[in-house]
Amino acid sequence: MTSISESAATALQLIIGMDAGLTTIVGRSLAVSATACAMACVLGLILGAWLGVARFAGRAVVLTLLNTFLAVPSVVVGLLIYLLLSRSGPLGYLGWLFSFKAMVLAQAVLVLPIVTALTRQAVEDAENFHGEQLQSLGARPVLRSMLLAWDERYALLTVVIASFGRAVSEVGAVMIVGGNIEGFTRVMTTAIALETSKGDLPLALGLGMILLGVVLLLNGVIALLKRWRERAENDAGTQAKTPAPVAARAAAALTPGASA
Repeated sequence: MTSISESAATALQLIIGMDAGLTTIVGRSLAVSATACAMACVLGLILGAWLGVARFAGRAVVLTLLNTFLAVPSVVVGLLIYLLLSRSGPLGYLGWLFSFKAMVLAQAVLVLPIVTALTRQAVEDAENFHGEQLQSLGARPVLRSMLLAWDERYALLTVVIASFGRAVSEVGAVMIVGGNIEGFTRVMTTAIALETSKGDLPLALGLGMILLGVVLLLNGVIALLKRWRERAENDAGTQAKTPAPVAARAAAALTPGASA
């Protein structure tokens, strides 16, 4: 017990003193996850919004595959990216293996199905509620997906924050493709795993505290967004029998010269 308490005290000292090694690892970890999350969200939000509205042959198969990708272990994703980026792989000429770019790619591939699936569900629920009204105004699937995604922007912002939390807490894929190289590809999760195996508990505990703090902060932001959204919906519900916002935007978008 004394060893654990001493390690925790030393970990707090490292955090308060802004230890150079600790801050470097934290900064790299946040940079990798933020970049990967941005890449995945740009594609995932667009694709998910379109899937929520589009109806085509084989859609059920596509959704089944998408939901399957949600359960793929991160080490499998890391293995696939490793094979792609290895010297004998199709992308070996890029020389990205064991680099910052490789970790970003692995996390982006891991987060993309999550963003796409959650966006698709949110937009499809909105489509079931507003779809007929928008179709009666002449809105095509692409326009409907854009309008509905904007109408669900608070829910989608929660998806973005949750995807970043998933990325920053990932360990398996970045361990495989990054190599956990000190000073280059070591991030919080891989450093915790390594330092724990070495018995360096203070650094592992310090990184763990920061990682828990980041996750706690993200959950707090999500809770605030949820409360903000509920308050906005309640305020909108008190307005006297005005057209639904999404329908009004569709009418404006479909009326020539409406933006003039």
